[in-house]
Amino acid sequence: MSQYKFDCDAYLQRIKYSHQIYPTEKDLKDLHRAQFYTIPFENFDILLGRGVNLEPGQLFNKLVHKRRGGYCFELNGLFLMALRAFGFDACPLLGRVHITGTPSGRGHQLTLITIQGKQWIADVGFGSDTPRTPIALDQRRPVIHDGQKFRLINTTNFGFMAQTFKGGHWENLYSFDLGYVCPADIKYGNHFTSTHPDALFTNARLAALPVQNGGYTLFNNTLKITIGEKETIQELAEGQPYLDALKTYFGIELDAPYGVPTCHCSKFQRP
Repeated sequence: MSQYKFDCDAYLQRIKYSHQIYPTEKDLKDLHRAQFYTIPFENFDILLGRGVNLEPGQLFNKLVHKRRGGYCFELNGLFLMALRAFGFDACPLLGRVHITGTPSGRGHQLTLITIQGKQWIADVGFGSDTPRTPIALDQRRPVIHDGQKFRLINTTNFGFMAQTFKGGHWENLYSFDLGYVCPADIKYGNHFTSTHPDALFTNARLAALPVQNGGYTLFNNTLKITIGEKETIQELAEGQPYLDALKTYFGIELDAPYGVPTCHCSKFQRP
């Protein structure tokens, strides 16, 4: 990754951010928010049979130049490259997803940032439940930001646990520790998560993009629009209306026609 020349100007243009960036807490939060609200979470390349290429140039080209989105290994991979390019002390971490009640393997990537001796966790790639701001590791009280409430707690077996407050109770999102992560660890996690027949990302079409005090989420043909306390659900029609909705709500333009399924639930044809 260190040999790749990160194009800071192109990245900042992509996330619609025009200010000078310094490795400070304020700029970390601003950069996190800018990318999170601009580049969507999505997994369509997996269902198109293209796989997920984490080589820095390929990743940058997809998310920045082609203006596509990605999932955790792509979104947080890009964010890690950006942080390092702007002078932050940042490294990857791997976590276990707990949303089903059964912990997964280490198939979620996030980022650890150290600023003047203080450690922060940043995540721009967990779909609709992504924390909307970096969280300090020593934070003892819940973090409330843009209508969402999060916290980190210590666990016996899994290290730190990220939780969100929903329906009057705390729900587990993912756990992580601060163990060293090497490139091979990321390759292993990315390969399983994007290819295994039991993985969520090979069995469902997913997309998410936040807006102020709400967001858009897609699960197969079900589009959910949440603004404040109001929630609207639409069932998207197949074909061009589906592709139009991807562009309208998520800014995603696929270079593939809508047609006969190619793998699992996908309804897109590989060009």
